Amino acid sequence: MTLFLTGLLAGLLDITAAMLLFLSRGNKDPRILLRYIASAVYGKDAFVRGNSMVLMGLLFHFAIAMIWVAIYFILHAYIPWLDSHRLLAAIGYGLVVWIIMNLVILPNSRATPRPFSWPFALINMAILIGAIGLPVAYFSS
Repeated sequence: MTLFLTGLLAGLLDITAAMLLFLSRGNKDPRILLRYIASAVYGKDAFVRGNSMVLMGLLFHFAIAMIWVAIYFILHAYIPWLDSHRLLAAIGYGLVVWIIMNLVILPNSRATPRPFSWPFALINMAILIGAIGLPVAYFSS
């Protein structure tokens, strides 16, 4: 149950931060962000199909958050260091999530690549540290 609740918390924190960042960049319709998430599977069709793509993007987002939380919970059972260095583990895990998502998963998905920007990348790294890293590091025990 702790894994599931931590996954929900991580997913909620991450999507909230992503939406706030999306809106702060002048975007008016947050459904576009969820369609972009769905486009990883559906490609450009995610932007022209109905609102089901918005729901699929939200479902994919929470599924991905749950997977990252589950991976940490598994690692936590085998690596005692994660328990004794929670803040460092949270930072490290958030960075690992960002690296794998942005350098492995997204480039191999059907989503349209976004131009790289260090300021945007650093903000996204901070979001993943706070939304994924901190919850798993502190609730995995």
